[in-house]
Amino acid sequence: MNRFIFVIFTIFLFFFMLSTPDLVFKGAQDGLMLWFYTVLPTLLPFLVIINVMLKTNIVCHISRFLHPFFGPLLHVSQNGCFAVLAGFLCGYPMGAKVTADLVKQKRISLSEGSYLLSFCNNTSPGFMVSFVICHTIGKPSLVVPSMLIFLCVPLLLSFLFRHIYSIKKENRFMVSSGFPSDTNQFSLTVIDDSIMDGFETITKVGGYIILFSVLLTLADALPVSSHWWTQGILPFLEITNGVTMIGHGNLSFPVKYAFIMGLCAFGGFCSAAQTQCMLSGSGLKTLPYIMEKLAAALATSFLSYGYIITMFP
Repeated sequence: MNRFIFVIFTIFLFFFMLSTPDLVFKGAQDGLMLWFYTVLPTLLPFLVIINVMLKTNIVCHISRFLHPFFGPLLHVSQNGCFAVLAGFLCGYPMGAKVTADLVKQKRISLSEGSYLLSFCNNTSPGFMVSFVICHTIGKPSLVVPSMLIFLCVPLLLSFLFRHIYSIKKENRFMVSSGFPSDTNQFSLTVIDDSIMDGFETITKVGGYIILFSVLLTLADALPVSSHWWTQGILPFLEITNGVTMIGHGNLSFPVKYAFIMGLCAFGGFCSAAQTQCMLSGSGLKTLPYIMEKLAAALATSFLSYGYIITMFP
């Protein structure tokens, strides 16, 4: 049944695209510009340097420094601490890529990888502060409370998710040993491999951004006038365009703020597709990840709405 629906949808989409080439061009152009001018220069340098760290023992030294704090708090192994750092600071889909790479290199277990993926693949703080809060919402005074809500929700949910994945307290003492010293020495080959891996990853990310930008443009052209469609459903396809759509809508400010914060906590289905691409070959599952991100989005929306109506009645 699911395969039949997918075939029908694909055929419909194909003929819809043939009948509206101008919309397809606009959507692809918007997605390409977003990727080339924003995502590429923002994400590619981090991809390359993190790849270098993963291919050498640098990540081991960073993880050893972070482990005394993250280990007891989050019940993660020494190597898992690096995924937490990347996931909270670098933005989608870096948390997923680092986690998947650590699992594939056997530096962390599959269960720990699933646990890490449940809370440490998030929107970057820079994007949240500059584009979302200051530019779109237009209230710099909300930077501190917004970031506290945004960062604390996944950390609090990790206390629940660790029980789902049976992450024991003893895990904080575990130090994975997936660094063969004879094959992880720094060299120009490591840099070359890291650059090529970074370009492969950023190209895949760009492909998904363009695809979902086209889907968003086509869906927005459908004869549906409901505010829930244009400001509640469509924005969840892609986070950057979605935040703009909600921000320019006519919802009340508390609802608009809660929706935007929830969308950023979820990341949009485009980010979910990018994440699924990063998980290929690692054994990590996408569906549990999506459910966990939806839980984070719901909690973030409720807390954000409650904060606004309490502080600004």
